[in-house]
Formats: sequence, structure tokens, C-alpha cells
Amino acid sequence: MIRKLHHAAYRCRDSEQTRCFYEDFLGLPLAGTLEIKESKTGRATDTLHTFYRLDDGSHIAFFEAPDMPFEFKPQHDYDLHIALEVEPQVLPQMLEKGRAQGIETRGVSDHGFIHSIYFRDPNGYVLELCAKQPSHDRAMDPAANGARDKLRRWTDAKSG
Repeated sequence: MIRKLHHAAYRCRDSEQTRCFYEDFLGLPLAGTLEIKESKTGRATDTLHTFYRLDDGSHIAFFEAPDMPFEFKPQHDYDLHIALEVEPQVLPQMLEKGRAQGIETRGVSDHGFIHSIYFRDPNGYVLELCAKQPSHDRAMDPAANGARDKLRRWTDAKSG
């Protein structure tokens, strides 16, 4: 059975720029690196895989693979964003810190069950910091929120 997220991995343009954002700005410690010289299929490569640790022991990870083409572009929130949970008092501090450092910063957005702020990292990814609100657990409880019914209605409406 699946226990928890170990890591989610993304491509990065530059490992040091990525480290500056995730470690120096966000405060996620660099936990490990893998230098990959050969892929599992035997292809020669020169790739660096880095891991940044969250408080729960999970990681966000990146691959810098200059020998493999990849289109870096500013992502739209609906296309790709990474949401990390913080305590409510962290949001205004990080909002101010992002603006002071000239990082693209948005928020605070009230989603009802969470409040969120958003940054764009050096790779174009949207990074969300979110803080749970008192209604969070009920809003995320499928026994109370009607998630399956909403999904069914959505699916039926598309095919109807």
C-alpha cells in the first residue's frame, strides 16, 4: 500500500539557481544529489538530480539534464503548480520576502479551505504556499464534500 510521497521530480534549467530558490529562499535543505552518468537504458548522460527535504520527510526534486532537450516556459497555475503547506503566520512573511527579493509573487488568495500565496521559481514553475483554514478537514472529507458526485456530474455534462 502507498504510504506517502517520497518525492516529486521536475526538470530544472540550472541546479544552483534552483538551489538558491528552494534552499535559500524557501528554506528547504538540500538533502541529496545524484550524479547520473548513464541512464538505466545504457545511454551516456551528464545529469544532476537534487532533492530538497520538507518537514514531513518528503522531498521535492529536480533533474538538470543539459543533454536532453526540454522546453522551459512559465507555467499557468492550471497546467502545473506545486503546493506546499505552511503555518498561517508564514504567508505574510513569505509574501513580503518574495516581493523584497524581486521574485514574481502573488496573493493572498482565499480559497475557503486554504489561503495561498504564489511565486514563480527560476524554472517557470508556480510554487504555492498554502495554509489550512478551520474548514479544511471538512472540505477535504469525501464523506462530507460530495467529491464523487461533483466528478460524476462534470463527466456526465461533458459527454451529454
